[in-house]
Amino acid sequence: MRKLLAKVDIPLLLVMLIFIVLGLVMIYSASSVSSVVRYGYAPYHFFIRQALFVSVALFVGFTLILRLPTRTYKALSWPLIIIIILSLVLLFIKGKVTNHAQSWFDFGFFSLQPSEFAKSILIIFSAVFYDNLYIKKVKNIYTYLMPLGMCAIITGLVIMQPDLGSAAIICGIVFLTFISIPLVKNQLLKFLKILAVAFLLIVVLVIYSGNDILNSMQIDRFTFQNPCSRYTETTGYQVCNGFIAINNGGLFGVGLGNSTQKYLYLPESHTDFIFPIIVEELGLLVGILVIFGYMFMLYRILKIAKNSENLRCSVLAYGTFWFLTLHILVNLLGILALIPLTGVPLPLLSYGGSFTVNIIGMLFIVQRVSIENKINKTKREIKAL
Repeated sequence: MRKLLAKVDIPLLLVMLIFIVLGLVMIYSASSVSSVVRYGYAPYHFFIRQALFVSVALFVGFTLILRLPTRTYKALSWPLIIIIILSLVLLFIKGKVTNHAQSWFDFGFFSLQPSEFAKSILIIFSAVFYDNLYIKKVKNIYTYLMPLGMCAIITGLVIMQPDLGSAAIICGIVFLTFISIPLVKNQLLKFLKILAVAFLLIVVLVIYSGNDILNSMQIDRFTFQNPCSRYTETTGYQVCNGFIAINNGGLFGVGLGNSTQKYLYLPESHTDFIFPIIVEELGLLVGILVIFGYMFMLYRILKIAKNSENLRCSVLAYGTFWFLTLHILVNLLGILALIPLTGVPLPLLSYGGSFTVNIIGMLFIVQRVSIENKINKTKREIKAL
């Protein structure tokens, strides 16, 4: 294990651990009031649950993912895709409805959200699939559309829950990973034409299907600008209270645990709106440091992706890069009223079992890629002697 740890990307690991600790502290602070008043739990309820999720993810990461060569993913990719599709179908029979979406399996102590794991499974599937095509020197560009087809099936099932935020993230991850493939870059214009035709066909199908894809609550989310002018309405209340929290914090914050907005003004203060609570309690300077921390994390992942010697490892790292990037952008731009609010959590800081386990798992996969990059580099150096 020591040999493996010596080959991980230490800066990325340290930043991840710092974010995990900060997330646990802020989840306790942000949820301590609502946990008692709104849910009837103990003040530390969500903190303990998040600590358990993090512990499980770290244990699996250090003991399994770091040890498991990425070549073994070849045997796992298709079974995982089939399992996730069947899970999403089963949700319509056994799923639990939360926040108007039938997206969770309720196992008593914890709830499992398959759409979160669909993101990582599609990244793994794409990595294995494109690597196989590259090894076999397949030139038929239409073959490269297979992961997009799997993405379309999964996205359709997620939209039907309905969970448009997760569906948008899934599409974004797969598409941005897709256009990172060398052959796709060379044939990008042709691919874009194919995708444009497919998109138009879907739009026509939706228009003439006679079904309302968006419910009234989802349509209301497109009214997102100037939220404080609609403070008494659902379209403005939560985002405006996020603004108030950020304004209360100023440069240096009101002090850890001293937020006023967490007193039920921000109903999702420990999940989607954790960032305004961080700024309110710790100040804008800490909020800026958080953003720079994310930027540094993304830089390290991108560096690992570029140093990868095979397409499989490269796609795994690029996919994780886009996974993190889209979640960070959609969350922060949503709470700043620059885009519609979609209920997307902030990586490593927001409360959420499935999301936390998934994102930590993907970061450990990137670390495994880093290990393999360094092993391959050492082999090359020995061979050159």
